[in-house]
Amino acid sequence: MAGQDCGSDSGGPETRRFKSILRCTQKCGTVLGARENQHEERRSGLKAQRSGTGENFMSQRHAPVIVIGSGPAGYTAAIYAARAMLKPIVIAGLQQGGQLMITTDVENYPGYADPVQGPWMMDQMATQAQNVGAEIVHDIITEVETTVRPFRLKGDSGTIYTCDALIIATGAQAKWLGLDSEQTFMGGGVSACATCDGFFYRGKDVVVVGGGNTAVEEALYLSHIAKSVTVVHRRDGFRAEKIMQDRLLSRQNVSVVWNSVIDEILGTEAKPPMGATVTGVRLKNVVTGETQELDTHGVFVAIGHAPAVSLFEGKLKQKPNGYLWTAPDSTATDVPGIFAAGDVTDDIYRQAVTAAGMGCMAALEAERWLAAQEPLHEAAE
Repeated sequence: MAGQDCGSDSGGPETRRFKSILRCTQKCGTVLGARENQHEERRSGLKAQRSGTGENFMSQRHAPVIVIGSGPAGYTAAIYAARAMLKPIVIAGLQQGGQLMITTDVENYPGYADPVQGPWMMDQMATQAQNVGAEIVHDIITEVETTVRPFRLKGDSGTIYTCDALIIATGAQAKWLGLDSEQTFMGGGVSACATCDGFFYRGKDVVVVGGGNTAVEEALYLSHIAKSVTVVHRRDGFRAEKIMQDRLLSRQNVSVVWNSVIDEILGTEAKPPMGATVTGVRLKNVVTGETQELDTHGVFVAIGHAPAVSLFEGKLKQKPNGYLWTAPDSTATDVPGIFAAGDVTDDIYRQAVTAAGMGCMAALEAERWLAAQEPLHEAAE
């Protein structure tokens, strides 16, 4: 998909934040354009339902299986559950399609000889899930009750969903540095999505923070847009795949500052309409303690992701690092009938293909678990 002119980076912080939502839509073409329309329809629908004018205000929906999340894990789970005649409902969440909706070239997913666009691939998964019988609902789950049977979920629309088996595929979200200045310049030079915001730094100097696959991918993408890319990494070597490291280090406009962290993001906190704007960063060497300042127009944070588990804290067992716990060689959580798949539980691989595989596992395990409950229900009757 060809990139499109997304407009200038003028305007205040609120304008830039709004543009940030639209950037990836305009860059990635019609697929994301359709997704943004869906987001708008979803927001309008939820508002109408909350106000009591929607048809489904405080309605109730039941399905044998409900999937929370619409990334590779969620859609694959839905495909397998639908083929098992379990009539799954997929609650898409705010970002339908997951993290691949902000990914440009996907080169390592089996079945595609040439790189494909992440949004297109997720659109295909959604269509496949619907074609085999899954229902995709544009809602956001705000509450989950795991101690009742059937399980009970409340949507932001006011709809109550119940299910006999629940598959959690809520994925993960970007981590931030935790600096006050990071929040100050959010939307004014600080971003966690090069695909979304890179266009606004065409011909400018940018900094990428991190050393894993995400950081290297972001830096590679930006190297085709920005005048210069400086990668700041707290260690003395990347953790990314070797082939990606070689690609990045071969780029003449890319440099690396090893053993360093961002100590502060610098900039001007101008009044509206210009808003706060990044002008540089202060770096600190973690070995020597020395600091240096580096001029830059943008800071892209790519230090990993945290699992989206807020709905389940205190309700489901978690690993020490916060990811949902599952039994060995299984997607089963500590609550019978609830399964977890993808980046919400995978703290090792975090790949689209492994997420899809886990979605398959979760659906198969849910099917078997439900089948095992039928004799129990019959005996109870």
